[in-house]
Amino acid sequence: MNRALPAGIRALVSHFSETRDEALATGVKLVEQPAPDFASLSETEVLVEVESACVAYVDLLMLTGQYHHRPSLPYTPGLEYAGVVRGVGSAVSPSVLKPGDLVMSDYMHTGPRSAGAHQAWGGWAQYAVAPHNALIRRPNSLSADAACNLLLNVETAYFALVNRANLVPGETVLVTGATGAAGLATIQVAKLLGARQVIAVGRGVERLQAAVKQGADDVIDLLTVGHENKTALRDAVKGLTGGRGVDVVIDGVGGEWLVDSLRTLSFGGRMVIVGWAANTGVAAGGGRGGSLQPDVLPTNLVQLKGLTVMGSPMVITGQRDPGARETRRAVIIDWMQKGKLTPVVSSAFPLTSLEQAMRARLAGGIIGGCVVRPVDPIAI
Repeated sequence: MNRALPAGIRALVSHFSETRDEALATGVKLVEQPAPDFASLSETEVLVEVESACVAYVDLLMLTGQYHHRPSLPYTPGLEYAGVVRGVGSAVSPSVLKPGDLVMSDYMHTGPRSAGAHQAWGGWAQYAVAPHNALIRRPNSLSADAACNLLLNVETAYFALVNRANLVPGETVLVTGATGAAGLATIQVAKLLGARQVIAVGRGVERLQAAVKQGADDVIDLLTVGHENKTALRDAVKGLTGGRGVDVVIDGVGGEWLVDSLRTLSFGGRMVIVGWAANTGVAAGGGRGGSLQPDVLPTNLVQLKGLTVMGSPMVITGQRDPGARETRRAVIIDWMQKGKLTPVVSSAFPLTSLEQAMRARLAGGIIGGCVVRPVDPIAI
């Protein structure tokens, strides 16, 4: 029987802000969320009481409408969340999901990055409603904080390494932005796929220790390399690879170090672009989008070294080819269930401190994932 639940709070975006600062300060409102009405659940819907929801960089890009996917307004942000099933529709069998089950959401099937009827139900809320096929059972051993940082980050890494780079066991991989949520996931996935050497690139020796704990074989601290020497990063990589360079670069940062990262590739190497976190200034807010200064790569270097540079539009490709997406999701869920990978989450905030959480994520100092919880978090 569905148990009566109290009212809660949720974050609401009713318009796309003109600037990033406006979005963080006033663009997301915390409003009362009425007590759930179980009778309003459709036959295949599930009510989840949210325990934890990720604060993803994509969530922040969406607030000004800068991200290429713009959810219909109004909506609640929070691409991924984890929680407890509190109610199910009449057609949801107990063998599928039942009250009390621990679950995590699939961002492709519910929440602001999805394309269906549940786009408005993100995780920055006390409760979320999702179709039953948008929820994945999670083992007791996987915390809610880790679960809501798993699928998007690991799938981003898997798609980049397998579907785009065609990583071969024994190859070498360089990961930029290695201490972020996607960067740490990329290190874990690369090692699971048999990479011989993974080089983590980031800022700060202490921060890079997180990359080592996740399997990185070597680290390069950009704070000590010095950007004034355009070949310094290449030379550091050559020193770690016997003068050869790396086979694959997974870049999610872009910006001033992009070309330097390209130079670290060996002849015939591959660079996969998964993002450009260093170059996301809002060119035109209010949903108009655009980039202030698109990154540019030297075509002569690409030609002379026989390089391949490719994009990695994981979500878009998943929407165009759902079958292939289900195959890779199955691999990731299997890894999760067997405990082969666990997302790193270093920062947790109560939902009532949402602005602080968003600013912390945007500042770039967080190692791994960041979450908000409807109740005060326990210190991590």
